[in-house]
Amino acid sequence: MKECLKFYINGEWVDPAEKKTLDVINPATEEPCAKISIGSKKDVDKAVAAAKKAFETFSKTSVEERIALLSKIMEVYQSRYGEIAEAISMEMGAPAKLSQVAQAAMGLAHLGTTIEILKNYKFEEQRGTTTLRKEPIGVCGFITPWNWPVNQIMCKVAPAIAAGCTMVLKPSEEAPINAYLIAEIFDAAGVPKGVFNLVNGDGPGVGAAISSHPDVDMVSFTGSTRAGILVAKAAADTVKRVAQELGGKSPNIILDDADLQKAVSGGIMGVMQNSGQSCNAPTRMLVPAGKHDEAVKIAKATAESVKVGDPNAEGTVMGPVVNEVQFNKIQALIQKGIDEGATLVTGGTGRPDGLNKGFYVRPTVFAGVTNDMTIAREEIFGPVVAIMPYKTEEEAIGIANDTVYGLSGYVQGEPAHANKVAAQIRAGQIHVNGAGPDLNAPFGGYKQSGNGREWGPMGFEEFLETKAVLGANAA
Repeated sequence: MKECLKFYINGEWVDPAEKKTLDVINPATEEPCAKISIGSKKDVDKAVAAAKKAFETFSKTSVEERIALLSKIMEVYQSRYGEIAEAISMEMGAPAKLSQVAQAAMGLAHLGTTIEILKNYKFEEQRGTTTLRKEPIGVCGFITPWNWPVNQIMCKVAPAIAAGCTMVLKPSEEAPINAYLIAEIFDAAGVPKGVFNLVNGDGPGVGAAISSHPDVDMVSFTGSTRAGILVAKAAADTVKRVAQELGGKSPNIILDDADLQKAVSGGIMGVMQNSGQSCNAPTRMLVPAGKHDEAVKIAKATAESVKVGDPNAEGTVMGPVVNEVQFNKIQALIQKGIDEGATLVTGGTGRPDGLNKGFYVRPTVFAGVTNDMTIAREEIFGPVVAIMPYKTEEEAIGIANDTVYGLSGYVQGEPAHANKVAAQIRAGQIHVNGAGPDLNAPFGGYKQSGNGREWGPMGFEEFLETKAVLGANAA
């Protein structure tokens, strides 16, 4: 069992202020796979002080110096790539292939994208007699989740370093080992003391201390809307910048002129990937009423083709969900769908056949769902799809927008037609005809899916303040 009992503060591995540990559970075996220390406000104070001191000098480094630093981080990351992928599979259950080609890969992708942005970014421009300057915002507090752990760490940390900021990271206590490896990578890459600090812990003990700390200039949080509200309230007294990427209940509108087989099967697999644990998963599938039954047949066949099992076994498509709490929540919501009258097409409660241990959930599809049902309203965060029939395109758009969330949306159909519908969905990112992620496109939501943006140039600018120097160019 791996022991990660120290925190990384001011360029050193240090003991926590108070001795308190937590076992990290492998969701495939339900057995401990690692042990971490749980931090406190005292550890946060120490880390923030280190970041504040480091900001005095790191904020003044040149673009060339920061490019060189990020390039070195990228080089060391590549040498530890296999370990990162293995850690993610172990601690949160992602299948080995997914960990290799997507989970760990996103860390490298964000580093590479950030370097290219930094090479071309204009930190200063002239407008008449005024000079506009973009400057690093200061000390950043990062609170990251367990579902895409390296992705969510690196899409915050890489642009913050590029901007000249310093930071304190609290990764999820459910999947903290990848963050520990990242701290080792940063140390080996020669990140200056205090620029990057790692404190493990839970939300009440460490997350709240980061959010409310008077010397933290910005807090960036990814997680549930419920927790995001707490972060925003804790941050309010110090009027710091708050950037949040929160929950989602993304609609997937399949238009009458779509390739039904491709659209439905792609939509089902888009939810089953990562065991449904993606905030932007297309969990509400809207299909023309006349094609509902045909769509259901395709969805059933696709979901039943998904191989669920040991993340390290050959051919596994879907591993377990992250922990017992999530497992029980998903089971309760599946039962709620049954109780409220949705048609259970495949899946249901309990573990898949042959799996008696581990937090495995059946790939589940409901049909005949109406938008007032709980499974259409609440974020399940598991491998559950709700198929919803619609009579008119206007009705489909209305259903799509009838949600407190607005993170992502999906539209399938003839391209011009799909784009017309996409323009009417109130969400931060719309995927047309199965378009994959774009690392230069901003990622973030409308409404209760958060505020601010990550990824690409707009994500980079979240870490900058704008200064206007009046009369700088006066004759």
